[in-house]
Amino acid sequence: MTQVFDCSDDAQRENGIASAISALKGGRLVVLPTDTVYGIGADAFDGDAVAALLSAKGRGRDMPVPVLVGSWHSIDGLVYTVPHTARELIAAFWPGALSLVVRQAPSLQWDLGDAHGTVMLRMPLHPVAIELLREVGPMAVSSANITGRPAAVTAEQARQQLGDLVEVYLDAGPSAQQAASTIVDLTGAHPRVLRQGPVTVEAIADVLGVEPSALTD
Repeated sequence: MTQVFDCSDDAQRENGIASAISALKGGRLVVLPTDTVYGIGADAFDGDAVAALLSAKGRGRDMPVPVLVGSWHSIDGLVYTVPHTARELIAAFWPGALSLVVRQAPSLQWDLGDAHGTVMLRMPLHPVAIELLREVGPMAVSSANITGRPAAVTAEQARQQLGDLVEVYLDAGPSAQQAASTIVDLTGAHPRVLRQGPVTVEAIADVLGVEPSALTD
């Protein structure tokens, strides 16, 4: 049965996070708040749960699920080698609205879709998300909406789209940014911005010491 928890109430937040942990460990789906938009999440290492996430969104394996982490240090166990550029961007923008596409560690036993050896990582700037991630570890999280429809910026918008396919909804009010994260691909010879969101190309270029045009060519 679907449950909705108001995370502005301390008791409901505690119960909600406990229920979300139980759901995730049982291979079920949860909706959680982040700083950008609401996300639908599963245990990143549970292939059946990730497949259920893709199915709930009406999304194919050709659009693999990103991964959210609860600390800066989590990336070291997930990435083949952490580029210097990644560490610079993490120091500048994490936790926050910047997603990094990197080469995943070959030893990882997960199936996020047809990612071709890469993974998109982000540490969100939201206390509820961070608390949950630090309890359960890396989560496969995509925007909490049906593919092709607007991203949910409230828990109710997510529930209207995903309904009973999700077991636990953690409601923390409207998302702060109300826009999807900026994505930077670090798998090639040079960093490349794939999508601009709240973190601007100019801000990224300033951190990396390059011209903005070098990130979008």
